[in-house]
Amino acid sequence: MIGEDGEIVPPMSFIPVAERYDLMPEIDFWVVENFLRYCAQKRRQSSLGRYTINLSGASINKPKFVDGLEEMLRRSSVPCEVICFEITETAAIANLTSAAKSIRQLKNLGCQFALDDFGSGMSSLAYLKHLPVDYLKIDGSFVRNIHRDPVDRAMVESCNHIAHVMGLKTIAEYVENQRILQVLREIGVDYAQGDAVAEPHLLFID
Repeated sequence: MIGEDGEIVPPMSFIPVAERYDLMPEIDFWVVENFLRYCAQKRRQSSLGRYTINLSGASINKPKFVDGLEEMLRRSSVPCEVICFEITETAAIANLTSAAKSIRQLKNLGCQFALDDFGSGMSSLAYLKHLPVDYLKIDGSFVRNIHRDPVDRAMVESCNHIAHVMGLKTIAEYVENQRILQVLREIGVDYAQGDAVAEPHLLFID
């Protein structure tokens, strides 16, 4: 977010406040609406790739928000197949029935889903088979030291194996150097996210 002084305000400076005052559904709606506008413009210039959009737990567990999001996606010229929504493991598990219903509703349009921060909760595996997601993002706390901690490597190997048995793709977070990337290749993780792959950059949408 851009502050009144023109400086960049990091997400953790305003998202907790937005969650406290139940503003996250409005913010998520704004993000998707502006993304679709940007994507529609880009589509006229070049082919589209795949884009991931984070949704908060406060949004994904509100039927009114999901219904509004579905209507917005149906009206848009952007194909839903290019969109992958990310939800955190904590948000999904907090209201499993509601989250699973919302995910299925949007997947029926062609959207995909990624479960973020997987492995951060002790009960992850028990709930995983009830969530119709397409990708597992393995929590970065296990990934960042995978090249020197055998326990972290075992955790990542376990998450990756279970995901593949279920037909899901895996994404490792916090891949900060080539040594980590090499271990992930050896394990067979499908995708990597971090500075070792590409540095993040900002895109401002008016």
